[in-house]
Amino acid sequence: MKDKVEIVERWLTGWCISREVFFPVQYQSGFYVFVGDERQKERYVFPELNDDFFELARSIEEPWVYLKVCTSSDQFIGNIPERWQLQPQGYMMTCFHPMSFQEISLATGYGLEFSQYNSTFVIKILAENGEQASIGRVSLVNDFAVYDRIVTEKHHQRKGLATFLLKELEKIAVSKGFLNNILVATEEGKLLYETLGWKVYSLYTSIVIPSGTEI
Repeated sequence: MKDKVEIVERWLTGWCISREVFFPVQYQSGFYVFVGDERQKERYVFPELNDDFFELARSIEEPWVYLKVCTSSDQFIGNIPERWQLQPQGYMMTCFHPMSFQEISLATGYGLEFSQYNSTFVIKILAENGEQASIGRVSLVNDFAVYDRIVTEKHHQRKGLATFLLKELEKIAVSKGFLNNILVATEEGKLLYETLGWKVYSLYTSIVIPSGTEI
C-alpha cells in the first residue's frame, strides 16, 4: 500500500486535472496549488498535521487561501488565529476493489451524455427537456481513478442517478486499467459511497479566511 503522502498527492493531482488548474507542487511537508478562483485563490494540502500547517495558519492573512489537512479539526482549531473559519467536514475515501452495485438501470426519461478533456472523463445525465440532472467526472492519474464533482440537482434526487453515474464512470476507469478509486466526499456523499463499498481513508478538514474578516 502506498504511503499517505503519495495517496494524497495522487488525489490532489487528479483534482487539478479535473479542475484544469496547475499541478500541485511540493510545499514543505505538504502541497501547494494555485487555483485562481475568486473564492479560492490558492490551497495548501497537508497529509499530516505538523508545524508547517501551524506556521502557515499564523502567517496567512489574505482571504480565500485554503488550508487543508488530513485530520480532525479538534486537533488544531484552538491553536490557530480566530480569523480562520472551519468548513464542512470532508472525508477522503478509497475503494481498491470493484464498487458494490445492486442491479440498477437509468431512471425512465433520462439520457446520458459523454465527453472528455485531458485524462478526465465526464458523464452528464440529462432530463427529457435537456436539463442537466446529474454530472460527474473521473480523472485517471498514474494508477488512480480520481472521482470529482459528483452532483445531482435537488429536484432530480432519490432516483438513483448518482449511483448509476458512478457505475458508468467506473466502467470507463476499469476499461482503461484503473482499479484504485479515490475521492473526497461531503457528509452526504459519504453515506452513498459507503453503500457502494468505499471506506474512509482519512478525515479531510478545511479552513479559510473569508473576505471581510477583520485581521
